[in-house]
Amino acid sequence: MVLKKGSEIPSSEITPRWLYLNRRKFLSGALGVAAGALAGGTLKELVWPSPKVFAEAKLNFARVSPFSTSEEVTPFNDVTHYNNFWEFGTQKDDPAKNATHFRTSPWAVKVSGLVDKPRTFSVEELQQLAPLEERVYRHRCVEGWSIVVPWIGYSLNVLLKEVAPQSKAKFVAFESYYSRDQMPLGEQSGIQLPYIEGLRLDEAMHPLALLCFGMYGQTLPNQDGAPVRMVLPWKYGFKSIKSLVKIKLVERKPDTTWNLANPPMYGFYSNVNPNVDNPRYSQAKERRLGEFFRRSTLMFNGYDQVASLYAGMDLRKNY
Repeated sequence: MVLKKGSEIPSSEITPRWLYLNRRKFLSGALGVAAGALAGGTLKELVWPSPKVFAEAKLNFARVSPFSTSEEVTPFNDVTHYNNFWEFGTQKDDPAKNATHFRTSPWAVKVSGLVDKPRTFSVEELQQLAPLEERVYRHRCVEGWSIVVPWIGYSLNVLLKEVAPQSKAKFVAFESYYSRDQMPLGEQSGIQLPYIEGLRLDEAMHPLALLCFGMYGQTLPNQDGAPVRMVLPWKYGFKSIKSLVKIKLVERKPDTTWNLANPPMYGFYSNVNPNVDNPRYSQAKERRLGEFFRRSTLMFNGYDQVASLYAGMDLRKNY
């Protein structure tokens, strides 16, 4: 037998990252099959799950980012079957069920506003602006649960520099895709659609702000924001807008969907802050998906690199 060098091994022969990370769960499941413990299941289904779950294409990345946490990654199935995407339903398992046929190709993202080089990019053009890297980020939901996810993308500032922001630009406004035909449950969501979000320009330029195309070594599943989304690990999850179609640089603070819907609960900044509760949820503790015990929430979700962005600000008032 001839041993191949790493560079000679085709990507199709490399064990997917999600399978490697969940190898213990797989082994315990395989033993369960052997013992007849999995009624109605087969070993084949454990080795290669249903195409409906793993239909996303492999997405190559250049490196694992130094921004990555070393914490244990939350299983793929948990992240993709317990999440919010209200255009596809308001229950946590609705997006996985209702986004199956969401059409994400062709896709374009328009970047406009106070820039010298406005442009509309295809997803393929966006992916070619910089080498993709994997970033394992912690995430905290305002409802009290948290996850750790290996995302794939690059810093948003790469794209913003490409369009050359003007001196008057102070904020970045984002808009998600919305279609009543593809997202009929959106009318029952009770929130303004299309979904809109915003950042200060210096927040958007911070290296941690990720323009994201994939997760767990593959392109984004529909329910997790395909084909391109934002990931902001120091802010509560709803700030990481999904299925982006518009990015606009503006002079004044833009409206955001949840701030319009309920200002006392959802501030513009929405930085993870264990010391500031909202009217419905304490933020002092969190429960990682798959774990029983709660853990203490960290300021800025543990991403102290962003603290200088808010120096001198009252983070109870600017929540």
